[in-house]
Amino acid sequence: MFLGLDLGTGSVKALLLAEDGTVHGESSASYAVESPSGGWAETNPEDWWSAAGTATRAAVKDRGTGVSAVGLSGQMHGVVMADADGRPLRPAVLWADTRSTGQLAAYRELDGRLRQQLANPPATGMAGPTLLWLRDHEPETYRAARWALQPKDWLRLRLTGEAASEPSDASATLLYDLSADDWAREVVETLGLRRELLAPLVGSGERAGSLTEPAARYLGLQPGVPVAAGAGDTAAAMLGSGLSDPGDAQITVGTGGQVVVLKESPEPDPHGRTQLYRAASDLYYAMAAMQNAGLALEWARRVLGASWEEVYDEAFAVPPGAGGVTFLPYLSGERTPHFDPAARGAWTGLGLGHDRGHLLRAALEGVAFSLREGLEALEAAGTPASEPRLAGGGTAREPWRRLLADVLGRPLRLLPEGVAATASARGAALLAGVAAGNYDSAGTTLALAPGPVGTIEPGGRGGEYEHAYRRYRELYPRLRP
Repeated sequence: MFLGLDLGTGSVKALLLAEDGTVHGESSASYAVESPSGGWAETNPEDWWSAAGTATRAAVKDRGTGVSAVGLSGQMHGVVMADADGRPLRPAVLWADTRSTGQLAAYRELDGRLRQQLANPPATGMAGPTLLWLRDHEPETYRAARWALQPKDWLRLRLTGEAASEPSDASATLLYDLSADDWAREVVETLGLRRELLAPLVGSGERAGSLTEPAARYLGLQPGVPVAAGAGDTAAAMLGSGLSDPGDAQITVGTGGQVVVLKESPEPDPHGRTQLYRAASDLYYAMAAMQNAGLALEWARRVLGASWEEVYDEAFAVPPGAGGVTFLPYLSGERTPHFDPAARGAWTGLGLGHDRGHLLRAALEGVAFSLREGLEALEAAGTPASEPRLAGGGTAREPWRRLLADVLGRPLRLLPEGVAATASARGAALLAGVAAGNYDSAGTTLALAPGPVGTIEPGGRGGEYEHAYRRYRELYPRLRP
């Protein structure tokens, strides 16, 4: 059996997978995201380690001797500054962090040839701008660090004692040359960053170390089992849910929202509104990344004092369009399509006749509209997504799925119950099997992927959302000044 660990923004999931793709155990454990200053998003990596132990022991139980390999996936873009022994020197800076707004100017000043290597528009929360901020504002920490690691790469270092990265996560750092498939050394030097902070690259399905005795004892596993390099959470989810061919698409609704489409070659968006990364296989994927999906819905639920049952009961008692109320979900800035870390959220159109249900309905519609904007940005860049699969922990409710299909105006293919929420952990476990030699390559694991079990068709109410969508599209430019 293989253990997949998915290090998410708010929790770690552990999944125990048999060689034939059968799930034998799963569990999760949560931790906090802290914001010690405006626009900051941090987590203590030791909290990840504690949660990984809790989740693994609960998923594996007394079957630790049967686990033959471990694989990882994780939230992308973040930075853990660690010493040579892997000890964190400060809390991890996460993908939702916007403190590096001022450092984006250094990327805009790069010449066109170097920007072309990166194949991505610069954004806060990505490792390159974050490292520039740490260099400028925390020089002692920056100088003392041996490694600047993505979150799941730090967890692997804790498991194996060896530092490494891999292409799917590295390609999302703004420090990676997509065409050369390697660290963008000239970009790193031009930015004035320390090249030695970047860990050696290993293929996603390759062995990146072995489980140490202390780590094995802590997790309840056997020491010496191989640990795969793994993949960023989106790339792992694509593998875990069975996307295999160029043109295959998936919409994921978690803390953030992503619309992804597999591509055969690294062709950047000429409009600079979407992103391009390496997949866990030898392919690439284009992505529209929206920072505020579940993040915004959880905020709205909490601020309005509603349980999730009340959210769905009250929101779907309100007709489409939310009675003229519009919600802009940009609580932590936004990437696609604006790439504006200063973007902010709003409810507008409120009147005395509105109640909590209208606000909740508008919040759900606002997140759906942001996904539609992302989908349209991909298609404007020449990357169509006709019948995307639906994944992520935020896609379980039937009324929400139907709202998405109506707003997006296309069928959505459904994964089996439970798979959508654990696709990243499943992908991580499959990569563990590749590293252990049980599968020839990441591509051969696709035969084990559960196929779609149904389709949500647009219900004929798409026209009712068009006016609300136009209101939504007009709101950001009006509020931006």
